[in-house]
Amino acid sequence: MDDRQFRNAMGKFATGVTVIATEVEDGVHGMTANAFMSVSLDPKLVVISIGEKARMLNLIKESNTFSVNILAADQQEVSMIFAGQLKDREVEFDRLDGKPVVPGAVAQIACEVSAVHVEGDHTLFIGKVTDIHLEDAEPLIFYSGRYRSLVEEQSAVTQ
Repeated sequence: MDDRQFRNAMGKFATGVTVIATEVEDGVHGMTANAFMSVSLDPKLVVISIGEKARMLNLIKESNTFSVNILAADQQEVSMIFAGQLKDREVEFDRLDGKPVVPGAVAQIACEVSAVHVEGDHTLFIGKVTDIHLEDAEPLIFYSGRYRSLVEEQSAVTQ
């Protein structure tokens, strides 16, 4: 199989859209990502996957902290800013347990790096969750190369 076929197959898995953020001496940095999942309830752990060519890789190694911000349906522009698709736009960050977080995200998850694993051309950061903030909003969805939204099923009413 070629790289394009693999990417297309992986794109068939509908995901939420996150912004991973961290802070180092020169300021706050973020990147859009969908390679995120929960790992453990006890202790509370999550994992993010960062490509070896991503600038964020060394920033997280330096800070040893990050946040995962699960974007709301109305935050497509935020996703595009941190994906480098919209230039000359900035996002003001809030704070959660001292870590930068994206305001209005469905979930803000503050983490400290507890383990690092290099696999293939990516590095997996296991994050120990130090705090969480939730909003009541619909998530932004990504599927097959496009942004999507959830549509609730209408159940048939029977009498």
